[in-house]
Amino acid sequence: QVRLVESGGGLVQPGGSLRLSCAASGLLFSINAMGWYRQAPGKQRELVAAITSGGSTNYADSVKGRFTISRDNAKNTVYLQMNSLKPEDTARYYCNVPPGLRLLDWGQGTQVTVSS
Repeated sequence: QVRLVESGGGLVQPGGSLRLSCAASGLLFSINAMGWYRQAPGKQRELVAAITSGGSTNYADSVKGRFTISRDNAKNTVYLQMNSLKPEDTARYYCNVPPGLRLLDWGQGTQVTVSS
């Protein structure tokens, strides 16, 4: 059974940084593209970053230059380094495969709150 466990969220001031982690089990992690999504209250879930099995990345315009997605296949883990955080980055963050692939069961996500 596939399981995704996100961690690393918290409360941070504007301009601060956080590093999110997503540990995956029950799948051939190294061959899967992975992505980070977020969902703010009252809004749809959106993809913010994705990384292929080979390490190619792409980002939503809203986070480009501030967020960095990476992966450690030996640890079955994907990361999201978030710098220069803004209040509008406040959301619950989830990992999953990118759109267009068969989505896995969602994990519980990790809450990121950017506020002074």
